[in-house]
Amino acid sequence: MSSNAGKPQIPSDMKAFNEKLIAEFRANHGKLSGPMAGREPMLLTTKGSKSGRDRTVVVGYRRAGDLYVMIASNNGSDAAPSWFHNLRADPIATVELGPDTFKARARVATPQERPEFAKLIDYLERQQALTSREIPIVVLEKV
Repeated sequence: MSSNAGKPQIPSDMKAFNEKLIAEFRANHGKLSGPMAGREPMLLTTKGSKSGRDRTVVVGYRRAGDLYVMIASNNGSDAAPSWFHNLRADPIATVELGPDTFKARARVATPQERPEFAKLIDYLERQQALTSREIPIVVLEKV
């Protein structure tokens, strides 16, 4: 058994992978199958900062009390993901978790909060090692 067993690999066509995942998530009230079975990602819908169109992405997250925290890693890329730029332009997003949908306001964790939130995100260190930019920790709060 390889050391990557149980970890989803990054698909070659991320857009197609996400579109399929989003459709399955919505059709099955947040339940996923195959290599994603048992995982509980979030669907995050932001308004495109250039297009103005709704953009939905699949993101991992952790709970911190009433807050939801995630990293804008873009798989360790030197550029932040589009959804992060969209949230900087308009911090109100739609969140889908399982069967629940709600509006949330996004912000970047403060330097004081960052260490505590970083402890919750077990994959942050691995992602941070791939890039020289500081990967932002995004905090979502229901509105």
